[in-house]
Amino acid sequence: MAAPLGGMFSGQPPGHPGDSRGQASLLQAAPGPPRTSNSTLVDELESSFEACFASLVSQDYVNGTDQEEIRTGVDQCIQKFLDIARQTECFFLQKRLQLSVQKPEQVIKEDVSELRNELQRKDALVQKHLTKLRHWQQVLEDINVQHKKPAEIPQGSLAYLEQASANIPAPMKQT
Repeated sequence: MAAPLGGMFSGQPPGHPGDSRGQASLLQAAPGPPRTSNSTLVDELESSFEACFASLVSQDYVNGTDQEEIRTGVDQCIQKFLDIARQTECFFLQKRLQLSVQKPEQVIKEDVSELRNELQRKDALVQKHLTKLRHWQQVLEDINVQHKKPAEIPQGSLAYLEQASANIPAPMKQT
């Protein structure tokens, strides 16, 4: 899969040598300003993110008094970042579509793999719930056994109190 993405990261056109569509057709299909030949979407995304971050920590904005000017500048940086992020997403969706057309068996393999992973995750969740269920069933069974014991004990008031107090933990001494 490195060959189809090669155009985005290196300046080389993606695909096979016989592929008439290159990086330029994919990148210019995305809306936005035209790019320089050495610039890629990833580079632009990185620089726009850095510009967003810089605008938030810039001394000009910290010392500035015009809040509207600060807000406008930050909004413009964020909007540019979002636009380039959309273009990047579009690029990868186009590559995904090309892959699904050229190699449909790869898409099916990925789907099967995702379904297997989901089944494993759900099986683990079921096992976790079964463990908790067994624990609480044991707790309920223990409670039922404790409630049945007083009926089996002779009903002498002293014997009953001694048995009941045996289940109460001793108080801790304060030092």
